[in-house]
Amino acid sequence: MNYLKSFLPWIAFAVVATQFDWRWSGLTGLVISAALLVLARREGRKADALIIELSALAFFALLTAVAFAFPASPLKTYTGALTDAWLALTAWGSLALRRPFTLGIARTMTPPELWDNPIFKRVNVVITLVWAASFTVTGLAGIALLNFAPHATAALITLKVLGFAVPVAFTIRYPRIVRARAEKAA
Repeated sequence: MNYLKSFLPWIAFAVVATQFDWRWSGLTGLVISAALLVLARREGRKADALIIELSALAFFALLTAVAFAFPASPLKTYTGALTDAWLALTAWGSLALRRPFTLGIARTMTPPELWDNPIFKRVNVVITLVWAASFTVTGLAGIALLNFAPHATAALITLKVLGFAVPVAFTIRYPRIVRARAEKAA
């Protein structure tokens, strides 16, 4: 469950955004992502296991700068959906670079002798695809919802929860299924 800690700045941002101005929610995400990166580097975690944290730092630095420079920007309305769009770009980008963001995280929980196994790599490509698809759908649906029904808070929250819960559940279950198939075939 190390990957859940990676999403802490995004979760904190979402929580703070419901109570405070976008400047403070962006700053909260920035501070938490910077702190997580410092702690992770002190623990010796490598950059390939910190893609989401590095992405969070970049996003929240940019968002905070824009929010403080232009507090009345129309982007303010769409920040919740923009987080998903940014994460989608991060996930799709990691796949395009053939470095699925889940691979580095999985290596922290898997014996090194399995790291070069094609099945291990394929599992992480599939898991990252699911995350990328979920972020994409959630981001696009969030933008549409905010555009056409900006006060549909329950729908927005449901969308956010499902957009996170579905890939989390898949991330937990899929490796187990692949492992069971491999053991059965052996």
